[in-house]
Amino acid sequence: MMQEKLGELLPLQKINPPTVLAITCSSAAAIVLWKWVAHRRIQRKMEEARRWRDDSLEQMEKVVWKLKQKNPGVESEFILSLPLTELAMKLKEESLSPESVLYAYIKKALEVTREVNCVTDFIHDCEEQIQEVKRQNKKGLLYGVPVSIKDHIGCKGHISTCGLVQFLSTMEADDSVIVKVLKKQGAIPFVKTNVPQSMVNYDCSNLIFGQTINPLNHKKSPGGSSGGEGALIAAGGSILGFGTDVAGSIRLPSSFCGICGLKPTGPRLSSLGLASPIAGMKSVTATIGPMARDVDSLALCMKALLCDELFHLDPSVPPMPFKEEIYTSTKPLRIGYYDDDGYFEPSPSMRRAVRETKHLLQTSGHTLVPFEPPRINYVVDELFTRGLYSDGAATLVEKFKGDIVDPNLKSQINCYSIPIVVKRILAFILKPMYPRIARDLNALCGVGSAKELWKHHVAVAAYREEFLAEWRKLKLDVILCPVLGPAFNEGYPGKLFAATSYTNLYNVLNFPAGIVPVSTVTKADEEELKHYRGHYGDPWDKRLKEAMEGAVGFPVAVQCVALPWQDELCLRFMREVENLTKKRSRVS
Repeated sequence: MMQEKLGELLPLQKINPPTVLAITCSSAAAIVLWKWVAHRRIQRKMEEARRWRDDSLEQMEKVVWKLKQKNPGVESEFILSLPLTELAMKLKEESLSPESVLYAYIKKALEVTREVNCVTDFIHDCEEQIQEVKRQNKKGLLYGVPVSIKDHIGCKGHISTCGLVQFLSTMEADDSVIVKVLKKQGAIPFVKTNVPQSMVNYDCSNLIFGQTINPLNHKKSPGGSSGGEGALIAAGGSILGFGTDVAGSIRLPSSFCGICGLKPTGPRLSSLGLASPIAGMKSVTATIGPMARDVDSLALCMKALLCDELFHLDPSVPPMPFKEEIYTSTKPLRIGYYDDDGYFEPSPSMRRAVRETKHLLQTSGHTLVPFEPPRINYVVDELFTRGLYSDGAATLVEKFKGDIVDPNLKSQINCYSIPIVVKRILAFILKPMYPRIARDLNALCGVGSAKELWKHHVAVAAYREEFLAEWRKLKLDVILCPVLGPAFNEGYPGKLFAATSYTNLYNVLNFPAGIVPVSTVTKADEEELKHYRGHYGDPWDKRLKEAMEGAVGFPVAVQCVALPWQDELCLRFMREVENLTKKRSRVS
């Protein structure tokens, strides 16, 4: 640009060689200077955001002190030990005050974030919110319950950063619909939690707020992109939280941190008021959902949210209240199951978790039927990856302009930034040796045109019918299958985005899916992992093995799936798995 301007001012034929050299050198110096200024501007924005976060944590400390003075003798440990259903009951009958509960959870959240760096912002009007819910004539189902929310869920007067500098300058003018409904039901949103830069990743690190670590082992990732939620809930700093999921972003941190999480049917809850670095992407269904320590908490949350207030605020949400009779049913289920999707070979603990859960379900009277998801390679590469990045990842890459890429995301973003022509050439070269990686590179080129995008949407609908045909043929109620785990070692999620195959299938299909922890990694699992080769023996398989090493004692979960709009049946199945797992633990 500067050279062009100079060219306009000084006709080239009138400039002698020394002058040309001087102009060239000054132009190069100007470019270096411009880059330095831009870099400093980014750093200043990040420093301001960190100061703002530090101020938030200081404010939390002041509120803790103030609430402690007003509520002497609060039994924090007792409050923190209560499951959500019991806590909600005690708040409603006023044997516990909302102030004492808020005090206990703010205090604990502060302790947890000092250890694992999961809280990014304190929602400072939570005290005023308590007074507001007290004035309501009717106590909502979540009356007085403190709730944590993921960074990009809109909250009035707060920033939804998405872990990106580009989003730091926009303050939310209003609450998101989900926050409004929570408040209507008496809940007290009190903190926002950390995410990976851009959120299209299942680690939890950005250069604004830093790395969130797994509270169970600080060398492990908490998962993502709802990793701050997973870490905070797992460590006891929140009793109920909200994440979002486009490839497993609720389910993976739930798996990595040993908690429960539900990805509902996409339009069952409202996504109005959520920030996104890939706004406009419709080929893969993204959704918001709850995360908690047990399944009953998820069910109570869904029951509270599926109310007239939600249906009024967002008319695009079908007016379907929670079906309690389905959740509490004891009718035996016909359950399809698989322990390997054929794209990534499961870790030994993943496979064992499904097989042991299958046995528990069979012995309790349910019917288990082998199920094989059709054409998983096609789903992951053509439907998921090509759909999520249907623009060739241009929109996502654009969000990194004027930003510094987090080291944990560099491998991923560098790959997305390769020109499409070069991606195609690399895919052609790699195909004989590494066919899976070649297919992924081709898919990252996107669809190419609006016409091809429409064809892509037709292909997704056709695959959904193909999957449903298999489901109907076997007369299934639900499906039991693996979820990626145990928790990865730090730095690996950004190098293995395609390993979300076990979860992203159900974003393509838009089926509700939930996570229930059922076991822990054993020494035998760890020993067997040493012989892991994977289905392809390519660099991805080698990385997966490295990512999962050193996880003895870590939680292992299973994934429970139902048909669209049957979220209550999904939760009922999850509760069945949870109860049988607890019963086995008591016996052993």
